[in-house]
Amino acid sequence: MTSGYHVRVLDLPSQERPRERLLAQGPAVLANAELLAILLGTGQGPGKLSALGLGQYLLQTLGAHQQEPLATLRDITPAELMQIPGVGPAKATTILAAIELGKRVFLSRPLERTAIDTPELAAAALGSDLMWSSVERFAILLLDVKHRLLGTRVLTVGTATETLAHPREIFREAIRLGATRLVVGHNHPSGSLDPSTADLDLTEQLLAAGRFLDIPVLDHLILSQGSYQSLRQVTDLWQRYPQNE
Repeated sequence: MTSGYHVRVLDLPSQERPRERLLAQGPAVLANAELLAILLGTGQGPGKLSALGLGQYLLQTLGAHQQEPLATLRDITPAELMQIPGVGPAKATTILAAIELGKRVFLSRPLERTAIDTPELAAAALGSDLMWSSVERFAILLLDVKHRLLGTRVLTVGTATETLAHPREIFREAIRLGATRLVVGHNHPSGSLDPSTADLDLTEQLLAAGRFLDIPVLDHLILSQGSYQSLRQVTDLWQRYPQNE
């Protein structure tokens, strides 16, 4: 029996093959290597790997030096991708087209005048400015009294590791543009979604100011590489500083 990277997709029971599993259960159940195997179609990598084996090999190569494979893949160039054995122009263009399409689908939802009433919608609205930025950015969603989106503003752009935002500038922009509700967000280029002490301190300041100015801050999101975290959901700050929503 074959094993490891050299197992052929056709040697697997039909219910375990990536295409069949996707059709039966949806794409969310597939591992990253299985999704890549569907894109790759056939495998001709080192040692005549199968498509599934080539997908696994590709992720291992991208994850060298303790890098996050998908983060590396997100920003890779065609030339860099084709340096990996088994990935020629056809496979490289298929993978890169899929990545770009995924980005566009994520950002395509029309949100103007949409009620931002979930972290998912807030992340979608902030994503085009923050999600894949290589430096930290701090942005705000400007909302009306019914939580409908009036617009977005990037207030600060920092280095690869930090950015600065002050409550004064944040609320000044909200007042200037007539917003009565806010969602704030920033990105972590490192890929981590864990809030720093500075993130928590700023959120606490904003919530206190929001109560004083009667401009509720509905959430503070951290975004990175296709994922996000709502500080409202993972901290007790909104219980400590309830907003007049």
